[in-house]
Amino acid sequence: MIGGGAGGVELLLSLRSRLLADVHASNGQCADFSFALVTAGEILAGHNRRVKEAFRRVLAQRGILLREHSPARSLRSGTIMLEDGSVVDADAVLVTTDAAVPAWFHSTDLALDGRGFIAVGPTLQTLNDADVFAAGDCAALVATEREKAGVFAVRAGPPLAQNLRRRARGKPLKPWRPQRRHLALISTGERYAIASRGVLKGEGGWLWSLKDWIDRRWMRTYQDVEAIRTHMSASAPARGKQGGDVEEMRCGGCAAKIGPAPLSRALARLRPSQADGVVIGLDVPDDAAVITAPSGKHLVQSVDFFRAFIDDPYVFGEIAANHALNDIFAMGGTPRHALATAVVPPGPAAKVEEALFQVLAGARACLDREGVELIGGHSSEGADLAIGFTATGVVDPDRIMRKGGLRPGDVLVLTKPLGTGILFAAAMRARAEASWVQAALSEMRRSNRKASEILVAQGGTAMTDITGFGLAGHLGEMLAASTADAELDVSGLPLYAGVPLLAREGVTSTLLRENLALAGLLRGEVDAFTRAVLFDPQTSGGLLAGIPADRVTSCLDALRSAGYRHAAAIGRITRTGLSLSEAGIGARAAGIA
Repeated sequence: MIGGGAGGVELLLSLRSRLLADVHASNGQCADFSFALVTAGEILAGHNRRVKEAFRRVLAQRGILLREHSPARSLRSGTIMLEDGSVVDADAVLVTTDAAVPAWFHSTDLALDGRGFIAVGPTLQTLNDADVFAAGDCAALVATEREKAGVFAVRAGPPLAQNLRRRARGKPLKPWRPQRRHLALISTGERYAIASRGVLKGEGGWLWSLKDWIDRRWMRTYQDVEAIRTHMSASAPARGKQGGDVEEMRCGGCAAKIGPAPLSRALARLRPSQADGVVIGLDVPDDAAVITAPSGKHLVQSVDFFRAFIDDPYVFGEIAANHALNDIFAMGGTPRHALATAVVPPGPAAKVEEALFQVLAGARACLDREGVELIGGHSSEGADLAIGFTATGVVDPDRIMRKGGLRPGDVLVLTKPLGTGILFAAAMRARAEASWVQAALSEMRRSNRKASEILVAQGGTAMTDITGFGLAGHLGEMLAASTADAELDVSGLPLYAGVPLLAREGVTSTLLRENLALAGLLRGEVDAFTRAVLFDPQTSGGLLAGIPADRVTSCLDALRSAGYRHAAAIGRITRTGLSLSEAGIGARAAGIA
């Protein structure tokens, strides 16, 4: 360990304790390990003499080599070179030195202290720019200089936040004077700790228990996402409070529309396009769009709308548009035009404009790929970012696909994995791995156009898309319309990566409880995990179709060749009632990378 501050001393002792415990548990030889601490000055330089002596004693008792006043000059493979020319051999080296100044600080015009840290006054403003604030290890309080300790960085947070708000509102700032001394509880790695505060020193197992309780309580404040959300909501300035952080009132009705300036600027930033059949569209906006109906075709229309479930407005807009087109594809149609309904939270005009532009730009990215013209829409203020689309398409009168039409012996084919409701419920609670979410977002952006064409070409007898009511709910609609029953092979259902684990841990969408009102569709005993997956609401889900049994192999081959690599046969149509071929869904998942 290079660095003799509290962090280096405590980390080395704790790692030694853990490593030797692991060795003992595996019947290894502890004698094979040795430890050393190298520091440029004394250990625990900011603490009193009795604390230093106590840790020198602990290090000696643990057999740890201590090299004080021995600055490290360089690191080489397996070797630490010291300033005095001596070397320390090591298989692994950890460095816990003091806070260092980033090089770019010196390229700014900000005032710096003698060591190069950003110099700030009691209000945490830099000394030569009142609009720049700094706190934590990057900053130096010139009037009340303190050591670079985490306790001061943490306690600077509330006064920093308060002064940023006051500065934004043009109010006087409040000075912050940090405490002169703080209690440090430093673990020796053996459920024993030494306390240091000014000239005071104490030690014992009870101090370790106190430290452990404090540390775990602190970590829990960042692990319990629901508690964080509750605290943030409770701490938010109340609407209607005179002089609060938000406006007293937001009007409703047409007064809640997005203003003409940000709206026109956002639309102007979208690349204009003109599709065939559009008489009046966004190129020359009017009260309504005008389109022509193609000869020999029927028009097919659908509407979809939901609020954002991710923080990226562009990706959200892209997925929302893709989702809205699925109803057209499920009817065997080809989407041609779309009207957008966008809701954006109120704020400064530039922020509203950017949010509106990003969500529409993402939508246009999808619509352009599909050859769908965005011809108009409506915008409004609201609490959350949301967008919906009214999609219009065309379909051959003799090729309309319906939910009804399933026949006994048909095989049910699903084109995409299940589990978006569970996955994004977990993401909102910080319980989903980033790779799981990224993989799902990638698949949710995949168009169902080619899948629809393949399912129709392979003799599909009925088709729908899987959305808010989940697989079981939408399959139930098909069965009711077809006066048919089905048997599902639940072990073969494709699931997004992470969904089996999350579902077994009880993570569910808020809509699941309502969807389970349809649980009467299921016959026999069904475990909670299986129900959660079958009724999980899907966003930009796959298509579900009945395919004649003799065409299933060629259908799946065509789907997988077209990029739907998780397409699967999940059941068959019977006359015996909707049942499950197994008691529960296994751990098989789509495994999308």
